[in-house]
Amino acid sequence: MDWKFFGEVFVTLLVITDPPGMVPIFLALTGALPARDRHKAATHAVALALGVIAVFAVAGQTILDYLHIQLPALQGAGGLLLVLVALELLTGKADDPDQQSTSNIALVPLGTPLLAGPGAIVATMLFVQRAETGGQYLAIGLGIIAVMVAVWLVLRYSGFIVKVLRPGGIEVLTRIAGLLLAAIAVQLMADSIGAFVEMFTTAHR
Repeated sequence: MDWKFFGEVFVTLLVITDPPGMVPIFLALTGALPARDRHKAATHAVALALGVIAVFAVAGQTILDYLHIQLPALQGAGGLLLVLVALELLTGKADDPDQQSTSNIALVPLGTPLLAGPGAIVATMLFVQRAETGGQYLAIGLGIIAVMVAVWLVLRYSGFIVKVLRPGGIEVLTRIAGLLLAAIAVQLMADSIGAFVEMFTTAHR
C-alpha cells in the first residue's frame, strides 16, 4: 500500500468533488423530499458516482477511444446536462416534490456530472496511468472509496440544515443553487471549447 499515493488521490478527488459545495445543490434538489427519500438519493448518487469513476479508472481510455470521444466533448456534455437542471431550479420546476424522482435526482445531476464529472474522471484516469505497482493501484481504489464515503457522510447528514432553513429558506437556496449550477455549466462548456480550439490550433501549426 502506497500511503503517499493514497493521500494524493484522496486529496485531489476530495477537492474536485467538493462535498461542502455539493450541499446547497443537494438540498435544493431534495429539500422538499421526505428525509427517507433524501437519504436514499444521497446513497444512490454516491453509489452511481463510485461505479462511474471505477469504470473509467479500469477502462476509461479504452471506452473513449472506441467511441471516438475526446475529453473536451465529455466536458461539454456535462455542461449541457447541468444547464438543463439549472433552468429547472431557476424557474421553480424542481420545487414540486410530486414531480421529482429520487432515482432521477441521484442519476442527474448528483451522481453525474457533479460527483463523477469530467474532473474526477480525468484525474482518476491520470492516476491510473501513473501507477506502476500493485500498492499504487490499491491506493487509487481505496482513495476513491474513501472520497465517496466522505461525500456520502456530508450529504447523509445535511438534513439538519433543512430543519433550520424551513421551506422559505429552501426556496431561496434553490435559486442560489440554480445560479451556481449554471455557472458550473458555463465553465465546463467554456473549458470544452477552449480545449477544442487549442487542439485545432496545435494540429494546424
